Amino acid sequence: MRALRVLLIVVVILGVLFVVVDRVAVYFAEDQAADKLRTTQNLAETPDVSIKGFPFLTQVASGELDDVEVGIKHYEADTGKDGQKIRIDDLKADMRDVTFSGDYSSATAAGATGTATISYSELLKTAKSEPTQLLPGVTTQVIGLSNGGNGKIKVALKVSVLPQPVYVLSSVAVQGNKMKVTADGLPKFGGLSLAEDRVRSITDFQQAIDQLPGGIQLDSVRAAADGVEIAVKGSNVKLAG
Repeated sequence: MRALRVLLIVVVILGVLFVVVDRVAVYFAEDQAADKLRTTQNLAETPDVSIKGFPFLTQVASGELDDVEVGIKHYEADTGKDGQKIRIDDLKADMRDVTFSGDYSSATAAGATGTATISYSELLKTAKSEPTQLLPGVTTQVIGLSNGGNGKIKVALKVSVLPQPVYVLSSVAVQGNKMKVTADGLPKFGGLSLAEDRVRSITDFQQAIDQLPGGIQLDSVRAAADGVEIAVKGSNVKLAG
């Protein structure tokens, strides 16, 4: 009986030691992965990396991690316009089935999904915020973007001959690598008669979002309280190397 008790104590101690070693190893690996990801993706800040699944050491032995979560607070994405960038906030990606090389110099996820937000103030930089001529002596410009409810963007327009802003609700959608904002209907400009294409050249706009981390792509977009929420996805996403 005493021998059995001793054996149980030894088993418990070994189990605890294994868990401790496993957790220490995963914390070390997360730090190393975060530093590698920052260097590979040219990030301004070190991202958050969380390796899921237990035990970690058996995953390492197999050469594949089941689930890795990556969080990037701010990411500057290319817009395709002379080096101009657009800031994406709170990018969170779930990487699945991550394989890595023996020396950990490269890592690739079989699939990835994620979410992020582009603030309205950031998106406003894409809209026509400079006065644009509608008619001789009449100019207009986009002066604000906000949540219009039901997944719509509320676009505020300032017209030089009107005392109050004009508002229009717009839909937002993904087309390729671009986010497109399109007015659901033409705004009323105090009785002014204007051609639709001229009005839409101001109310409608699009924003390219290129070179997201690891090659993930835009999947869907939706207007929300604090900005446009974007969903991303990808396959064979390269995390390092």
